[in-house]
Amino acid sequence: MTARVLVVDDQAVVRDGLVLLLGLLPDIEVVGSASDGEAALRLVADERPDVVLMDLRMPRMDGVEATRRIRAEFPDTQVVVLTTYTDDESVFAALRAGARGFLTKSADAEEIARAVTTVMNGDAQLDPGVQRRLLNTVTGTAPPGETPGPAAAPAHRSRFSPRHARETARAGRRPGAETPPDAGTSPGAGPSSSAGTPPDGLTPREAEVLRLIARGLSNAEIAAGLFISEATVKTHINNLFAKVRVRDRAQAVAYAYRTGLADPREG
Repeated sequence: MTARVLVVDDQAVVRDGLVLLLGLLPDIEVVGSASDGEAALRLVADERPDVVLMDLRMPRMDGVEATRRIRAEFPDTQVVVLTTYTDDESVFAALRAGARGFLTKSADAEEIARAVTTVMNGDAQLDPGVQRRLLNTVTGTAPPGETPGPAAAPAHRSRFSPRHARETARAGRRPGAETPPDAGTSPGAGPSSSAGTPPDGLTPREAEVLRLIARGLSNAEIAAGLFISEATVKTHINNLFAKVRVRDRAQAVAYAYRTGLADPREG
């Protein structure tokens, strides 16, 4: 399936370079480019792209406001922020506005293409450094201006293999065994695991799926690790998203760390 992409950046050299780069990638069609948020809104209305690559700091209408309006008026169009700014204010403003991806302009073509595909599939993609900053901010593990230590895991820690998930699953249950609704959480849980019942009405299995999402596992990896089908994983995810009132994996990760269901030191 070809992804129809709109490029938005106020710097002509960056905008033209992105258009050229994306045009060379398979399964991506650039449907237009814009130099500010107002022009982007007009083009989204005309072209209905699948994904908008959005800069943040632009004249007339910035990327945050453009993202908010695009997501409100054209919910089928996803937004991936592509910017040089990774300060907490920019990151949180973009995510609150509805961006499903956040990359820096140091991202290569493969990373951009992966982000486009990921957000089209309904998932979120964050630059590793941005993800680390997000987790540090939520958990308070690294004071501003301080280099995160081992407890504030770099982004590669969120990229676990199916083997890691299987080892986690095997730590406290036999293959194929579903955790009964009144059981405690599994070994290796975050700080809340010793508190008994998960928050917001989550079942132990939903809390476990959420912890694995926070570790960066895909649906397929979670299914392999817990010895359940991907359809069952999706059902757990839909249920937990509704219960904790989040709309995507990025917000779910923030919730998991804020409530202690996941621990950045795990893994």
